[in-house]
Amino acid sequence: MKLSACQVETLIKAAEGKAAGMNVPVCTTILDAGGHLKAFSRMDGAPLAAIDIAQRKAKTAVLLGMNSEHVWDFCKPGGPAEGLQSTNGGLVTFAGGIPLKARSGEIIGAIGVSGGTVSEDTQVVAAAMDAFVP
Repeated sequence: MKLSACQVETLIKAAEGKAAGMNVPVCTTILDAGGHLKAFSRMDGAPLAAIDIAQRKAKTAVLLGMNSEHVWDFCKPGGPAEGLQSTNGGLVTFAGGIPLKARSGEIIGAIGVSGGTVSEDTQVVAAAMDAFVP
């Protein structure tokens, strides 16, 4: 299964709808299963730094097949893969990146959201995932 343009549009609309309701402008990145850009949106007023952070959150999620915040358990000091965050051009170890999966469990892409606090980004990406239909 491939990630469709319709699914991508739904994800971005849901993320931006939640972000607007919170008055938190964000950047949203959607990658395909190969980690290639499928879509990107930057709301008016979203911080410039959020562009790269959203992209890296999505990249982390698609490359490792897990939510970006779970990566910290592997790369924290004393963890089994200390320094992992420095690979692949830099990975993100806090919330906001989630792999997108087909009903079969196959990873078909990832979403990354950045622009607010980690808590705000978590709420925005959760709203997008609530709208996602594999």
